[in-house]
Amino acid sequence: MTPSALRLEVKDRVAYLTINRPEALNSVNAELHTALSRAFIDLGERRDINVIVLSGEGKAFCAGGDIEWMKQAVREPEGFEIVTWEAKRIVYSMLDCEIPIIGRINGDAVGLGATLALLCDITVMADHARIGDPHVRVGLNAADGGGFLWPQMIGFGKARELLLTGDLLGAAEAKQLGAIGNVVPAAELDAKVDAFVAKLRNGAVKAIRWTKAGYTIPLRQLAHGHMDAGTAYECLTNLTQDHHEAIEAFATKRKPAFAGR
Repeated sequence: MTPSALRLEVKDRVAYLTINRPEALNSVNAELHTALSRAFIDLGERRDINVIVLSGEGKAFCAGGDIEWMKQAVREPEGFEIVTWEAKRIVYSMLDCEIPIIGRINGDAVGLGATLALLCDITVMADHARIGDPHVRVGLNAADGGGFLWPQMIGFGKARELLLTGDLLGAAEAKQLGAIGNVVPAAELDAKVDAFVAKLRNGAVKAIRWTKAGYTIPLRQLAHGHMDAGTAYECLTNLTQDHHEAIEAFATKRKPAFAGR
């Protein structure tokens, strides 16, 4: 079902879906983005799975967009049409999937990684990890779902601050604000996830699925009202000089000098 960038293992009615680019801190490239846009559609159709566990291989959960992929989008902006279509599929499919998704947040969840975490139904985060959406720091609009998810999860007051500054939250503060449900020491991460898995795997499957189908209705409505405009704005910011400058600055390990153009 999934290429090497996204590994799937099904065991005892549990689907373990692992972002598998540890050498790049599980940053998202074209292969991974495409895989994520299809994975939850495929899994959602199955009746031999009661729970999905989403995690990252290695140190990070997901470090956001891969810089080389961003460079390609600048060189070939027409390809962004595919990216925006896939971005909508990722958000819609995670919300449409009636199987509960547990986010095993083993490390930093940044940009799209933060969106993936917020879209999970239950989240368990290692206490050393951080989460946030720094799209603006690379000159892009926060369009992959963060623009509507953060205000819903933690309220508009703090969400506006975080989206405009791109600042990251530590695990403890993320839990306090309601972005993350559970924070544990890294050594206890698997035990906590396994406890949730046991409850859901052995629960009333149809009641659990349809409970999720019900409580996601408002989020699905928001997603369909937000994503078209959000991704269109991201296409525009992909063309700006500030975004190009941010990419070059990142590649040369310097602070970008934004000009507002």
